[in-house]
Amino acid sequence: MKPTNINDPEYFHKVVDCQYACPAHTPVPEYIRLIAAKKYTEAFMINWESNVFPGVLGRTCDRPCEPACRRGRVEEEPVAICRLKRVAADNKGEVKHLMPQGPFTSNGKKVALIGGGPASLTVARDLAPLGYELHLYDEWKKGGGMMRTQIPAFRLPEEVLDEEVNYVLDMGVHTHFNTYVDSMKEILDKDYDAVFVGTGAPKGRHLEIEGYQEAKDNIHIGIEFLASVAFEHKESIGKKVIVLGGGNTAMDCCRTSKRLGGKEVTVVVRSPRKDMKASPWEIEDAEREDIIIHNNMPPKRYVVENGKLKGVVFGKVRAEYDENGKRKLIPTGEPDVMIEADDVIIAIGQDNAFPWIERDLGIEFGKWDIPVLDKVTFQSTLDKVFFGGDAAFGPENVITAVAHGHEAAVSIDLFCSGKPVTERLAPMTNLMSQKMGIHEWTYDNHIESDLRYQVPHEDKNISLKDRKIEVELGFDLSVG
Repeated sequence: MKPTNINDPEYFHKVVDCQYACPAHTPVPEYIRLIAAKKYTEAFMINWESNVFPGVLGRTCDRPCEPACRRGRVEEEPVAICRLKRVAADNKGEVKHLMPQGPFTSNGKKVALIGGGPASLTVARDLAPLGYELHLYDEWKKGGGMMRTQIPAFRLPEEVLDEEVNYVLDMGVHTHFNTYVDSMKEILDKDYDAVFVGTGAPKGRHLEIEGYQEAKDNIHIGIEFLASVAFEHKESIGKKVIVLGGGNTAMDCCRTSKRLGGKEVTVVVRSPRKDMKASPWEIEDAEREDIIIHNNMPPKRYVVENGKLKGVVFGKVRAEYDENGKRKLIPTGEPDVMIEADDVIIAIGQDNAFPWIERDLGIEFGKWDIPVLDKVTFQSTLDKVFFGGDAAFGPENVITAVAHGHEAAVSIDLFCSGKPVTERLAPMTNLMSQKMGIHEWTYDNHIESDLRYQVPHEDKNISLKDRKIEVELGFDLSVG
């Protein structure tokens, strides 16, 4: 093993494991120390500077920081980094006056932001104080993108999302809501100096197996189902519901179905439980609400009687893995299983979709209709167009979209200033604020054996009655 080169600045950037694991490099030890000191406002602002949406992420983040937490090396579970972020957000007090206050001196540059999700909003947050005139286009009536359409209100209350989205929009962003951009050429023909595309991965995958055409009136695409519920276009569902898929979207769909009238809600996954893409805590929350999850059962056909969906037939498989870990599903030979259903929700993945970007503009696309981008600068093959979030490399999560937005904002500022977009500052870390005790180093440190507290949940007899009742209640300050 090579000796550690402490003269390498990258070492100091990586040495705070949880911060380095966070795509937006949120200063985790710093804000947790502020929370411990009951300085919730300061803790919130530390978060806001890097991850933009502390209240949102404190409830919904995929938590890449927690597997990296050093606490996991001496205890079974890491520090509850994500839910501590919510503590800062819930107890922050008034913070608007601490944020950049407009109007800002114009630099004469205009930027179009296509899509109103976390990536575009992060770009806006970073560029507005620099004097850019920003125009945000979104097909929905409010900003937030997938945070609004794909995360149910029982996980993310609308008022929390509105507050944090408006912190950005109130910086002077020109909004064009209820506006679907159907031509990139039209955008480019306007006098924008740069364009950022943050339209997500809006195309849900279908499953057109036998019986689909006859049953399609009762077959729903997961992300479309969640969006229709979010904007109150859909308020009920059948009593027997099957959700196909094993990711977080499937968990949101099944739990939403419970709140719309589903009595028997079943999730069916073709793969083993250990291969499910859903976060373990999302699976636990679904099962806490009496949702049944079946694994190793691929769907074979929809059952239709007299033109009406009656259920789905599933096969049974087992998983085998080769030496490289590649999985193969092998039929077990057991009889097929039919599960009754009034409605089926398909949540087996989603893809990028850019039908509105003409293919003769110089923007190249590769496999799976993903744009060809520089992975550091997020610049496309048309130099004034940048991508980020799910629109860049496919479905990820909110914190990754925020990280993309920061990098794209740097690139756009450099591009509009006539500088090379590769001319980027090296990452830095303030060790005095990040490494607790680095100036008091000892070789015999006491390890606290405190247990990780479980976040309290609302009684399901209450929360299942209304899709807008938040399930997780957050930590009570008395536990700190």
